Amino acid sequence: MSTPKGDGFVVGFATVVCVVCSLLLSATASTLKTRQDFNVELDRKLNVLKAFGVDIKPGGVALPASAVEDYFKNTISEVVLDGTSGQPIEGLNSSQVDSKELAERKKLPLYIWKENGQAIKYAFPVSGKGLWSTIYGYLALEKDLSTVKGVTFYRHGETPGLGGECEKAWFQDNFKGKQVIVDGQPKFEVVKGKVADRYPQGNAHAVDGISGATLTGNGITKFVRRDLELYEKYFRLLRGS
Repeated sequence: MSTPKGDGFVVGFATVVCVVCSLLLSATASTLKTRQDFNVELDRKLNVLKAFGVDIKPGGVALPASAVEDYFKNTISEVVLDGTSGQPIEGLNSSQVDSKELAERKKLPLYIWKENGQAIKYAFPVSGKGLWSTIYGYLALEKDLSTVKGVTFYRHGETPGLGGECEKAWFQDNFKGKQVIVDGQPKFEVVKGKVADRYPQGNAHAVDGISGATLTGNGITKFVRRDLELYEKYFRLLRGS
């Protein structure tokens, strides 16, 4: 015959179960967070590479993490600029800039692509409100710090088939070769409709808009200009002007 268990046993057993479950959940959460942080960092670097013009899915297969790290170790250097002065902040890299500092433009990450020790293109994050959401992306400029090398808009909550087209290649390819800094001032526009219709003589600073998504285009125009103006403080130093 089994001996009846008192209330103390029940409470003790329940306590042990709760403690064991808590420890298991904590360990699982810690393990998952490490993996999540790794994936977030990898996604950031992949989008920087995409803006620079790197094929991040050669043959339809994503670049392995080791290849991404090789680019950032051997080809890309990083600096962080003070959002007010435009001056580099010594000893700081983009992974150390928290989301609030980035959102408030207090600190500005800049990625520099070098070949044979010479900087030949630059990339930086751009973001701002579209119609329904904040749109996040990266914009890369050629050595002249005016001509667009490439752009990627990789995260947003815009309407699929409308503003959501900002993530599509046809829209992002519009940016390549555009002149977005003229005489030290941002000059860029997402037009309503087609550039050829609005500017029959051509326009080196404008890109085709997204049908039915004028407000998304207006948002992109606004935040790209704003971020260009912030980074232009440092670009003037590089040009010696």
